[in-house]
Amino acid sequence: MSTRTVTAIPATRRMHTGSPLEQLTVKKVAGYARVSTDHDDQVSSYQAQVDYYTRYITEHSGWELVKVYTDEGITGTSTAKRAGFQTMIADALAGKIDLIITKSVSRFARNTVDSLTTVRQLKDKGVEVYFEKENIWTLDAKGELLITIMSSLAQEEARSISENVTWGHRKRFADGKVTVPYNNFLGYKRGENNTLEIDEEQAKTVRLIYSMFLEGISMHQIARRLEAMGRLTGQGRKTWHGGTIKTILTNEK
Repeated sequence: MSTRTVTAIPATRRMHTGSPLEQLTVKKVAGYARVSTDHDDQVSSYQAQVDYYTRYITEHSGWELVKVYTDEGITGTSTAKRAGFQTMIADALAGKIDLIITKSVSRFARNTVDSLTTVRQLKDKGVEVYFEKENIWTLDAKGELLITIMSSLAQEEARSISENVTWGHRKRFADGKVTVPYNNFLGYKRGENNTLEIDEEQAKTVRLIYSMFLEGISMHQIARRLEAMGRLTGQGRKTWHGGTIKTILTNEK
């Protein structure tokens, strides 16, 4: 009886993708940076985030930088108004991104539903998100549970901040204090104790607008006359628009 020798032939290609085993897989990686206000100190933080993710990704072996997507000066709990975020998600779902890196759950989305919906959409396409602060990888078995917990905490934090801001406004109203954009509020200037004080020179323009309107002159014509007279808007501009006149005429202040 003869003994037959069986020689195993080593695999040369991956089972699912068919790509050669020796072929290195390069991940297409994107960063996402966002600051919630447009204050000067936050702008510097925004730029620091962009620089950080650019270096972080390009210096990582096996990663290829796609882009650092950004939203500057955007606040609120919904992702709907963040153009950079929406573009990034669209690119990821289109297969242009394999991995998204961002600072934390609250940077990504402050709304639990938005966060989980987006993460699951990306997960279905094989796209992973890494949250540095929480050390969460969304394709990890524990990822979705942690995301749910952290997103809920972030949403509660946003609600708390919103309530505090609202309370602050109500307190100022109760104290008789007003909050107006003095830099472009025609007819008034900031007085003592942050109260409204009539700016006599600008008040002449306001009274003139009302007088012309009562004479039956259209808002467009009022704008043209003010330009001809060299009158300045609340922002110090020489150009007037009918919409600006309407705003002044309908402003209860």
